[in-house]
Amino acid sequence: MSGLVPATVRIIGTGLIGGSLGMALGAAGADVQVQDISPGTTALAVELGVGRVPAPGDPDPELVIVAAPPDAAAQLIAEALRTWPNALVTDAASVKGIVLDGVARAVDPEMLTRYIGAHPMAGREISGVIAARGDLFRGRPFVVVPHATTDPEAVALLQGIATAIGSVPVVLPAAEHDTAVAHVSHVPQVLSSLLATTLLDPDERALALAGQGLRDTTRIADSDPRLWVEILGANAAAVTAVLEGVRERMDDVLAALATMPGDPDPAVGSRRALAELISDGNRGVRRIPGKHGGASDAFATVTVLVPDRPGELGRLFTEMGEIGVNLEDFRLEHNYGRQVGLGHLSVDASREELLTRELSARGWTVAES
Repeated sequence: MSGLVPATVRIIGTGLIGGSLGMALGAAGADVQVQDISPGTTALAVELGVGRVPAPGDPDPELVIVAAPPDAAAQLIAEALRTWPNALVTDAASVKGIVLDGVARAVDPEMLTRYIGAHPMAGREISGVIAARGDLFRGRPFVVVPHATTDPEAVALLQGIATAIGSVPVVLPAAEHDTAVAHVSHVPQVLSSLLATTLLDPDERALALAGQGLRDTTRIADSDPRLWVEILGANAAAVTAVLEGVRERMDDVLAALATMPGDPDPAVGSRRALAELISDGNRGVRRIPGKHGGASDAFATVTVLVPDRPGELGRLFTEMGEIGVNLEDFRLEHNYGRQVGLGHLSVDASREELLTRELSARGWTVAES
C-alpha cells in the first residue's frame, strides 16, 4: 500500500467508468493493470493511458475493481475473489443489492468478507473507453457499500481511494443506495426518455421551435439502451416504487386538465392541482445540492445577455472575478438565429444584488428576475 491507493490495482472492464478509474488511480500513484473481454478494447485502453496489460511474474493485485454492468458483475467478482485470495475486490456497478446477492450465492462466507461494493457517481452521454477521463470523478460522490461481513478496513481503504481521485466518499448500505439512485438517476433517465419519445410525432417546423428547456430535459435520453435495460432491470423494485408515485401525480394532472379546455369555470381544484404540481417541483429542484453540498436554496440565478461574439463569455467571467463574486454553476442558452445568448449564472444568494448592480454598471444587460 502506497499512500491512499494500493500499489497494484487490477481493473476488469475498461469502458467509460473502468477506464476513467484506471486513469485516476494511475495519476494517484497506483500501478494499474487492465483486463477486458475484448482484446481491441484492452489495447485501446493501454494506448489511452488507462493502465498496462499484466505480464507473467507480476505481483498479484492488492485491489481488484470490476467495472461491469449489474448482470455480469457478480460472476466476475466471484472469479476475482477465487483468483486472488489476498486481494480486496470491489465493483462499480450502479445497482448494489442484486450484485451483493449474486456474490453471496457464488462464494463461501470467508471469501465474502473481502468483497465491498462501490459506486462512483459520474458518467457521460458518450460510452466506451474512448470517452474515459481521469478527472471524471472529481467533486462527485463515491458511494462505498459494505455488507454485514465486509472487513472493516475495506471501508477505510475505499474512502481513501475516493479521496485520492478527488471524489467525496459516502457510506450507504445496498438497499439504501438502490433507493437513492432510483430517485436521482434511474427514474430521471426513464422520464427523460419518455419525454424524448414525444418528439417522434411532430414535424420539422414544430421541432424548429425547440428551446433550451427541451434540450435540458432530454439531454440524458441520448443514452445506451443496452446498458440501461440492465440497470433498470437490476433495480426494478426501487424504480417501480418511485414511478408509481409519478403515475399518481400524472393522473391528478390529467384529471385537472380534462376539466379545463374551453371551460371558463373549470372544476373546483383543477387550477390548484396544477399550481401545486409546479410549486412542489420548485421545492424539489431547490433540494438538489450545489457544488459545495447542501440544498441549492442558498444560490440565486442571475441571467445576463451575452453577445454572440468571440471573447464575450470570457469577458463576463473575468468581470465577475473583478467584482468578487464566485460562480457556482453556469448554463448558456443559445438558440439558432439569435445574436445573443442567455448566460444563467448561479451565485451565492447574498451576492445576487451586488452582481446585478455591478454587471449593469459595466454595460451588461441583466434580465429581471
